[in-house]
Amino acid sequence: MFLEQTSRKNQSGEGWIEVICGSMFSGKTEELLRRINRARIAKQKIKIFKPMVDVRYHEEDVVSHDKRAIVSTPVAKSTDILEIAGDVDVVGIDEAQFFDQELPDVCNELANRGIRVIVAGLDMDFKGKPFGPMPYLMAIAEYVTKVHAICVKTGKLANFSHRITENSELIELGESAHYEPLSRKAFLEVVNSKGKTNA
Repeated sequence: MFLEQTSRKNQSGEGWIEVICGSMFSGKTEELLRRINRARIAKQKIKIFKPMVDVRYHEEDVVSHDKRAIVSTPVAKSTDILEIAGDVDVVGIDEAQFFDQELPDVCNELANRGIRVIVAGLDMDFKGKPFGPMPYLMAIAEYVTKVHAICVKTGKLANFSHRITENSELIELGESAHYEPLSRKAFLEVVNSKGKTNA
């Protein structure tokens, strides 16, 4: 499913892909913003994108849970990024799990142009299953960083995003009123208890 077009800007493949993944409340966006800010200090040209569906904090800005924000460009589909990115050194992409399955191809094309691509997103959905294009992105990335939240039930590392509401749709935008980070043990206990309740 790779894009067939070749890069005219840089055939040397000097770019690369970095993926920041983890559960909700794990600091993915904070880490993305930290890397973007360091690139900005280095006087690099930067462009940041997010999916148009993500309007939790702001329609345009990428905003972390601790309310740090940076201007971004919302796009409806991942291929729009190729058209808009232009002549930049670094591309940041937040909430990658909400993008379509063409996002890995887009990131590959950007990296082939010599661009550093930094992607942040949930690696698993609320059911504990791989989420959207994230597994493929993690496979093709040169660097993968998995960050963790703190489990609200055990106080240990959490890598599951448990949905508190009864909504069964795959995508439900929300924060602490909708989700809680859980460790593997706590997540399994919740899933098993729900299974017994529904039996």
